[in-house]
Amino acid sequence: MNRPRLLPWSEDGKRAYLDTDDPNGVISRLADEMEEAQLVIGHEVFAAARQVLGDPEASRAELRFTAMRLVECLFDALRVADSRGERLADDEDGDDKDAASGDDGDEDTMSSVEQEAER
Repeated sequence: MNRPRLLPWSEDGKRAYLDTDDPNGVISRLADEMEEAQLVIGHEVFAAARQVLGDPEASRAELRFTAMRLVECLFDALRVADSRGERLADDEDGDDKDAASGDDGDEDTMSSVEQEAER
């Protein structure tokens, strides 16, 4: 079982996690979609910020607004990176355990319910 997944949203300002073994579940897919949207928005804000910063006539208010949006996008991007990094570490740990046990993941394994039914 993997560690809980860091979600790209918060709950009352606190980090929210999903504890599941199903990376294709509804909440996991929603989190994937939200992460992708956050990264797309980050690219758009980055492009707009370059324009504002390249304008010597940009007002203090424009610069401040741009800086605030960049901070928000950086926060989101770092959260996505943390979440994905944790999942990659879990995948690597699982690969190491499979290699050490000689399990290549291709063999059919019986669930505990199936094992119990055979007894």
